Amino acid sequence: MFKYCIKRVGIAVLTILFIAIVTFLLMNAIPGSPFATEKGVSPEVQANLEAKYGMDKPLPVQLKNYLVSFVQGDMGVSLKMQKNREVGDIITEKFPTSLRVGIFALIWAVAVGIPLGCLAAYRRGKVLDNVIRVLATLGVAIPGFVIATTLLIVFGVKFPILPTSGLNDMKSYILPCFSLGFYPMCYTARLTRSSMLDAINQDYIRTARAKGLKTGKIIFKHALRNSLIPVVTYIGPLVAYIITGGFVVETVFTIPGLGRYFVQSILARDYPIIMGTTIFLAFLLVVAMLIVDIVYKIIDPRIQLGKAGE
Repeated sequence: MFKYCIKRVGIAVLTILFIAIVTFLLMNAIPGSPFATEKGVSPEVQANLEAKYGMDKPLPVQLKNYLVSFVQGDMGVSLKMQKNREVGDIITEKFPTSLRVGIFALIWAVAVGIPLGCLAAYRRGKVLDNVIRVLATLGVAIPGFVIATTLLIVFGVKFPILPTSGLNDMKSYILPCFSLGFYPMCYTARLTRSSMLDAINQDYIRTARAKGLKTGKIIFKHALRNSLIPVVTYIGPLVAYIITGGFVVETVFTIPGLGRYFVQSILARDYPIIMGTTIFLAFLLVVAMLIVDIVYKIIDPRIQLGKAGE
C-alpha cells in the first residue's frame, strides 16, 4: 500500500510537470502579447514590460525559470486581470466559490443519478426504465451551455422566480448547480444501470435468488456494491472538474468563481493565471484519481492496489 502510494505520487508529479510544459509551450505559441491593448503600446514600452516580467528571454529559459519559481511556491503575478497580484492569492480567493457550487452540483448528481440507475435496472424493460433511459440520453446529448441558457431564459425571463446571476443567497445556487450537475447525473444514471445489469447476471446474484431473497434487496444491497466500481471510476476525475467550476455555467450565470476567471484570463492572455489555474486543475485531477484507487479497495477488498494501475 505504501509503496503503491509513493509510486502514484511520483507518477502524479511527472504528469503535472508534463501538463505544465505542454501548457506553457502552447500558450506561448499563440500570436500576440499580454501587453497589447486596443489603443496600442509603443515597441519600447512593450519591450520594457517583457523585460520586467522575464518574457524577453528565450522560451526554454522562461520555462525553466517558471518551473523553478513554481517549485519554490511562486506562481507569478497577474499581468492584466489584477495587475501585479499574486496568482496564488487569486486562486485562493476564487476557488471557494467554485468549490461550493461544485460540491452542491456533485451531491445532487450522485444522489439522484445512482438511485435512478438502480430503479432503471430494477424495472428493466418497464415504462419507468424507458423514461429514465430517455431522460439520461437527452441529458448526455444536450450540451451544457444549452441547459444553462435554457434555464436562464425560462426562470430568468419567462418566469422570473429564481436568481440568474451571482450567488447572493441559497436560491442563487439552484440554477447553476442544476446546470452543472445535470450531465453528470444523467451519465451516472446510465452507467449505474449498465453496471447493475451486468452485476445481476453474476453467480452470487443467482445464489441470492436461490436462497429466496427479494429482488429489491438483491439489487439495492448485493448488486449495488459491485456495480459502483465503474461509477467511482467516472466520479473520480469528475470531482476535479466539477469543483473547479464549470466554465460555461459560471460564465452564463455570472458567478465570480475560478472557472469564469480562467476563461477571462485566456481572453486577456494573462499567462501566469492560465498556467496557475491549469496546474491547479491537474493537481486536483491526479489527487482525485489516487483517492479513487483507494476507494476501490474499500468497495471491493479483493482488489490489489499494487496492480490497479498496471
